[in-house]
Amino acid sequence: MAPVTALIGFPDVVDEVNARLVATGVVVLGLLVAVTDARFLLPLLFVGFVLRVLSGPRFSPLALLATRVVRPRLAVHERFVPGPPKRFAQSVGAVFTGTATLLWLAGAGGAAEALLWVLVAFASLEAFAGFCMGCWVFARLMQLGIIPQSVCDRCAW
Repeated sequence: MAPVTALIGFPDVVDEVNARLVATGVVVLGLLVAVTDARFLLPLLFVGFVLRVLSGPRFSPLALLATRVVRPRLAVHERFVPGPPKRFAQSVGAVFTGTATLLWLAGAGGAAEALLWVLVAFASLEAFAGFCMGCWVFARLMQLGIIPQSVCDRCAW
């Protein structure tokens, strides 16, 4: 059995193609929730984000689908990018879906749906335009000194 420290942690470097595939999955699930009013799926989206924050793609069903099933079928070269900004972006997704879940459970479905649409918009930017809003915010926080440079020595901002 692998030690817990080997199972938890986000990769220092990630393949942007995989990140975009996961974002595409988030878009699909987010639209499914919004269009069909299947808000009971919000907790599943939340858990997926939390799993990715804690362990990268190792345990997230969506990330495993993207990296092990879809990605091998694509004839696209890897494009490595720093992991910490992507982890930050996953954390933002966890906050959005966690908050949306709590709002839904509290009976504030409209507010939950508004957060969901923001999440879908940000995930769409990542999936279809290659622009990671969470990564952009991460870079601004580094410029302001809120996130120390040592967190992301590989970041080329």
